[in-house]
Amino acid sequence: MTLKTGIKLASVLVLASLAAAPAFAEDEYNVTNGYTLDGAPLALHGMDSVALATLNAATPGVASHTVVHDGVAYYFSSEISAEKFAAEPQRYMPQYGGFCAFAVALGKKLDGDPRYADIVDGKLYLFVNAAVLEKYKQDPEGTLSKAAETWPSIRHAAVDSL
Repeated sequence: MTLKTGIKLASVLVLASLAAAPAFAEDEYNVTNGYTLDGAPLALHGMDSVALATLNAATPGVASHTVVHDGVAYYFSSEISAEKFAAEPQRYMPQYGGFCAFAVALGKKLDGDPRYADIVDGKLYLFVNAAVLEKYKQDPEGTLSKAAETWPSIRHAAVDSL
């Protein structure tokens, strides 16, 4: 390989890695379930956030009804749900990037599981498991107040740094 070819190859690899980089800040969203075939990280374990945010129903989404928002893929169970989300994503997105609200209140980022959710004042909050959801229910206002106070300081922090 010539020097010129090596430089071109290195340039292509650098550009490719930049193009593949997510559009969001490090660990701003809980995307623990991996990536879609298009390379976008998957939110909410692939569950339909419109059904979750309006009905508190953990309904599986499908790849054929995908909306990518802020570099993150959201699956929906129907085209209607996908259209609702696309029109008003902030209305249907989970708070704290989909991380467990109780953990955020403690300054941590743990996997928010759509099966354990609460809707308060039209906002969707996720929790890591049933035991944590029950602990949250002992003082929801206090937990959410503390989480709202803590989130700005950890929002852009890497999960493993907390």
